[in-house]
Amino acid sequence: MPMIATALSRVRLDAPRQFGNLTLFPLVALQDRAPGYLLLDDALGRGLARVTEVSDRGSVPELLFLNEAGEDVLLVDGEELVGAKQNRILNTSILVGAGQTIAVPVSCVEQGRWAWKSRHFSSGGASLFARARAKKMRRVSESLRSTGSYESHQGEIWDDVQHKLSALHVHSGTASMDDAYRGRAADIDKYVEALQPAAGETGAVFAVDGAVAGLDLFDSTAAFRALMQKLVRSYAMDAIETPGKEPQPPLDEAVRQFLDDMMTAALQRFPGIGKGEQLRLESASLAGSALVADGRIVHLCAFRSERPSGEDGVGDPEVPPFLHGRQQDR
Repeated sequence: MPMIATALSRVRLDAPRQFGNLTLFPLVALQDRAPGYLLLDDALGRGLARVTEVSDRGSVPELLFLNEAGEDVLLVDGEELVGAKQNRILNTSILVGAGQTIAVPVSCVEQGRWAWKSRHFSSGGASLFARARAKKMRRVSESLRSTGSYESHQGEIWDDVQHKLSALHVHSGTASMDDAYRGRAADIDKYVEALQPAAGETGAVFAVDGAVAGLDLFDSTAAFRALMQKLVRSYAMDAIETPGKEPQPPLDEAVRQFLDDMMTAALQRFPGIGKGEQLRLESASLAGSALVADGRIVHLCAFRSERPSGEDGVGDPEVPPFLHGRQQDR
């Protein structure tokens, strides 16, 4: 059975929860497992990992991650790191082996600073907001196909951050995404408080203004519970741009169609960074990725993202016999 279909067959779609114009469709695990890894915030908070510039001179698209723990550490696509010479976000999900030191691909989300603030990075407590993360997903896949590297389109991300600051009426002297989150923290916190994780949830499909926006799914309920606040914040950052829109949730059928599209999207495999490998998903209306290690998908994410005109799809589709545990006619 194809891996994407297998991952989705191990969850069931539960009743949606909604706050304002943001709707969460929970994905509940049919069977749970211990994660077998630490998460970024936990590893940094316990002093079991460090993140630094690659050198005193630094390099915008790379940081050095030192895992000094006796177990793996999961870094999740879009997570923010603040400090050092400028704030960055992770370009893809990475499983860093115990005791391993690796260079990790990142993008800058603070265009106006290139000066030391600290020697080590700390967690920003946020992720790249979902619309920008969707575009970054396509750009990284393009880079993998053309050069084999996990690079984004840096100028596009800077433009997205500047647009967000402008749209939310937040001033930032360094064009910092962190300032955007801080400037609208009171509004974003309302979404976080209203959309708390429930028992058994291992992922969710998110919708903004009644349209499906994206999905994050983990191999453990403990991982999703720890990361859900970051994820809600990333979608809330988009939702607060249009607070006056009618809070109409998408039809259940639209969510099922999104999951179906994930399983039939073109698929390509690439060597991972750290442990495992990457699956990249792409279609005319969807972009996603999956981190695979030890024979399982550790993290799967996908977004509604329109392919630029004139760009062809690549890879081979997975054609599963069913849709996340529900029978489906084709």
